Parts: sequence; structure tokens; C-alpha cells
Amino acid sequence: MIDIALLIGRLLFVALLYLFLFAIMRTGIGLVRGQRKKDSTWSLSVERGPKELRGLNITVNGPIIVGRSPGADIVIGAGYVSARHARFTLMGQNLFVEDLGSTNGTAVNGRPISSPTALKNKDAVAIGDVVIRVRFA
Repeated sequence: MIDIALLIGRLLFVALLYLFLFAIMRTGIGLVRGQRKKDSTWSLSVERGPKELRGLNITVNGPIIVGRSPGADIVIGAGYVSARHARFTLMGQNLFVEDLGSTNGTAVNGRPISSPTALKNKDAVAIGDVVIRVRFA
């Protein structure tokens, strides 16, 4: 009798394990297929700055580094910009900007920041005379 109960318990455990793995795979496959395209996304638009940067529009899919270094995602070739000046980071549905210890600082809507700062739709981030507008759409 105990052998039958153990067998039924094992089969039930294996069935639950398969259901759990199926649910995880279904979620993962949905994300790969692009279910998140329906979600709103953040974008960065350079509104003021050097002529070659004006009008640049970047969709934020991961961290974006702004700086003078050629390895930065948005390169600003000016002396007032540090090599790695600021970083835009997604945390869930929220976008944050963080000054990376730059010499001249970073400002959000005209206010200097000293720690990671949550951004709202249409906020303006200033790095020297370059203004980057963030949009959530």
C-alpha cells in the first residue's frame, strides 16, 4: 500500500514539475517573439548641441553611456564632457540617469544631480550645452 502511495506521489511531483517548466518556457518564448513590443518604451532625443548630434533619436533597450570616449553610446566631442559622463539605465518601466563622476556635472530640468535620478516623460537632461529630451511612448 505504501509503495502505491509513493508511486502516486512521485508521479504527481513529476506532473507538477512539467507544468511549472511549461509555464516558464511559454513566458520565455512569448518574450522572444516580441510580446514586449506592445509595451511603451523610452527614447532619447538630442534637442540641442553639436549639429551632427541634433535630431539623434535612440530607443533605450539597456544602459546608454554618454561621454567623450569613442566607446560611449552617444559621443559628445567637447572638452566640457568627461570620457564617461552619464549613464541612462532602465529599471523595470522606469528610466534613471546617473552622473558618472564627471567634472562638470549633469542636470535634469536645470537642476544638478548627484545620485541616480528617476526621469519622467519629456524631462530634459543637460550635459554641458547638449540637451537630451527623454520620452515615454
